[in-house]
Amino acid sequence: MALRKIVTLPDPVLRKKARPINKFDKDLQTLIDDMVDTMREAPGVGLAAPQVGISERLIVVEYGEDTEDENGEIIEGPKRLFAMINPEIVKTSTETELGVEGCLSIPGLVGEVERFSTIQVKGLNRRGQPMKVKAEGWLARIFQHEIDHINGVVFPDRATKVWKPEPEEEEEIV
Repeated sequence: MALRKIVTLPDPVLRKKARPINKFDKDLQTLIDDMVDTMREAPGVGLAAPQVGISERLIVVEYGEDTEDENGEIIEGPKRLFAMINPEIVKTSTETELGVEGCLSIPGLVGEVERFSTIQVKGLNRRGQPMKVKAEGWLARIFQHEIDHINGVVFPDRATKVWKPEPEEEEEIV
């Protein structure tokens, strides 16, 4: 497994609608593993193939909800890793939430983006088998952000406000 270079704007691959994947070979498995390693090293919670310069419909997401114990201590929740090929949002809630997002391909900027609170995503797993994910809250936000990438959309396109965060603010942004 190897780390891949994360491309940044204005690289044109970030603005293209990525092509579907229909070949589940060794190269795809290597790409998935490399993307997971690259996402973790960055560090990030999601990564789309266009972000590593490959215009294909593949995303990886890794996220776990933190909880608070009775003393107010934060307990890190178990993380779930998803690798999804040809993902598409098939169901959304009517409710939306405003949240602050950043992006590995747009370093130094964050923005307020309105996203659906709950979504259902379908796609294929790394072996080409159908999979469905119901996501809410931050996990739903991450999936929507990454699916935007494979459609050539970056968060500033959807943001109501974009700014350069203060150093203490950067630690709080997903």
